[in-house]
Amino acid sequence: MAGKQAKLLTNSMVTATIKHVRKKRYPARDSVMILLSVKAGLRAGEIAKLTWPMVLDANGKIGKTIELHNIAAKKLHGRTIPINPYLKKALAKLHRIQKFPIEGNIVFSERGKAMTPASVVKWFKSIYGELGFKGCSSHSGRRSFVTRAARSIHLVGGSLLDVQQLAGHRSLETTQAYIEGDSRIKHRLVARL
Repeated sequence: MAGKQAKLLTNSMVTATIKHVRKKRYPARDSVMILLSVKAGLRAGEIAKLTWPMVLDANGKIGKTIELHNIAAKKLHGRTIPINPYLKKALAKLHRIQKFPIEGNIVFSERGKAMTPASVVKWFKSIYGELGFKGCSSHSGRRSFVTRAARSIHLVGGSLLDVQQLAGHRSLETTQAYIEGDSRIKHRLVARL
């Protein structure tokens, strides 16, 4: 499997990507797409199918969670994902720019149509290509999200089961396949034993 998985994004790569898309034609939309990938772990197809009702609360404001409905999730396996503060801010800005819709897709193409999963994949490939991030794809943000969550889950008293549920995986083995090891962490761990 080595060499076939999407490359992980470092914090500096995420920062560089956000700065890069802020100079593009649709900076609010593009920032939301990046953050949905790296801060919510959504797949390209889920980003394409995400609608405003899935992120809005009863008052029409950005809520505390993404309620990813089965229709938008892979294998009809919806889930609830807490909204990261950076993502919440970006969604609120996009919501304002789009004149506070209460329904419809969140991300649109330049032609004003909902993006397809394939167009989201192509968009990520183009952005990472422009930045020279070899091996990065639409799945890089998701892998990075799962890996970071797995490394940090013990800090909040959670387990890999929580990470599995956030990722929307049916098996823990699938979640474990997403997690990338880090030799520096292994050295620090062994030094503490």
